[in-house]
Amino acid sequence: MKRQLFIIGISIASFAGCKKLDQTPPDQLSTTVFWKQASDADLALTGIYSTLYAGSGGVDQYGPMWWDNFSDNSYSQHSLAGAQEALISGLTPTSNGFPNTTYSSSYKTISAVNNFLPNVNKVLSGDQLKKYRGEALFIRGLSYWYLAMTYGNVPLILEDPFTIDYSSSKAKSPRADVLKQVELDWDSAIAYLPDTKFTNGHAVKAAAEGYMTRLYLYEKRWAEAAAMSKNIIDGQLFSLNSSYAANFYKPDQASSPEILFSVQFKQPAVPHSYSLNVLLIGPGWKDVQGTQDMINEYEPNDPRKTMTFFFPGDGVAQGWPYPGTVGTPGVAEWVSGFYPLKKFVDPTVKNPVPGLLDDQDYVLLRYADVKLMYAEAQNEAAGPDASVYQQVNDVRARPGVNMPALPAGLSQTDMRQRIWHERRVELALEGLRYFDLRRWGIAKQKLNGFVQNPLQPTLTTIYKDNYEYWPIPQQEIDINKPTLVQNDGY
Repeated sequence: MKRQLFIIGISIASFAGCKKLDQTPPDQLSTTVFWKQASDADLALTGIYSTLYAGSGGVDQYGPMWWDNFSDNSYSQHSLAGAQEALISGLTPTSNGFPNTTYSSSYKTISAVNNFLPNVNKVLSGDQLKKYRGEALFIRGLSYWYLAMTYGNVPLILEDPFTIDYSSSKAKSPRADVLKQVELDWDSAIAYLPDTKFTNGHAVKAAAEGYMTRLYLYEKRWAEAAAMSKNIIDGQLFSLNSSYAANFYKPDQASSPEILFSVQFKQPAVPHSYSLNVLLIGPGWKDVQGTQDMINEYEPNDPRKTMTFFFPGDGVAQGWPYPGTVGTPGVAEWVSGFYPLKKFVDPTVKNPVPGLLDDQDYVLLRYADVKLMYAEAQNEAAGPDASVYQQVNDVRARPGVNMPALPAGLSQTDMRQRIWHERRVELALEGLRYFDLRRWGIAKQKLNGFVQNPLQPTLTTIYKDNYEYWPIPQQEIDINKPTLVQNDGY
């Protein structure tokens, strides 16, 4: 597609930018300089991973907390990622935030991978080549996964962008074909990636297996989802962190046995483009605040509630980052009726203000999610057998949480509801609730007419049937007329 091809020309040039390029004409990347030595593969792979980060001053699709603002879990008063606009005003082809940027940023990543794959064998071979290809294929699959989950039918582009006519455009492929490609990419990633713990930001086999489980689960391929997630469980490389909260801030994230994949930051070299602490809890922001409906979901005495949200009267002892004060609704952007986010807030930071550099990783896949995905898939495939109980109860009984085991004798329907509940409280603000509601077929039921703030009951949200797939951004339709057509209902 025209715009994405132009964007990736810039992206590829950026990760080759440390080399002196002899370009003729000067607006094209020279093929005579790059892909000449093994270090070029490292630069190119780094360039692929760099597409997972937001641009200066922005938030991007891999920040999990922003996705929950599209759901009934949380509220975005400044509409970062465009969530509040989408919920209150509705989705349109000119919507801002994720409904616009997810499309372009995903294709930027895809194009970087599409240039990487046919060239990396020029400088690498053997097991190292397989590993690098596995990482690239995993990330391309991740990008097409986001596109299929949000927009449905999208152009399926696998060619090296420098072999495509920049004046051409491409029609949408069926969502089923896009997901088939995602599955092919992740199958290869599973075969190529090392079967090790996740430590340094590079994808490992379990990450690909975990995302493949999501694909199977979301497509209701229950037996396959159960088998794939069981591979991870039986492998015993991962375990539940002894500290639930420590999964979400440094330095504890670096040694967490629970994280299968995250987008890693490291300040001062790779900090957040705008402090996560400031956006989540800083004065003038607090852009992710839990809804009362979310708070009501927790069972009595579930400690995950106070590890995830701040409550009125919280002070330093509860992690409130402003010594000498307590949290007060109606003060410093704390909107009355909501609960500011505590998860992903670094507890060592005091008085977070603009200019702060922080580097909490975006946790995208945890072992707790794998266990709950197994439980859901197995319950749907075979009913609530002992293995289903074990996985859910393991999550509930995790150190520091210690919630009681589920009652015996649950029906399949009852167990389904228990698993849905457990996913919501265990994985709150981790970017999964919006997609869970959609795949369970209850998004309209939950979000159309939803009262975010009980103190303002007349203000409700919008969710229409056609919102199951977002509109293609209008600028993409305009650039690629008449080949690219808009999704139905927009």
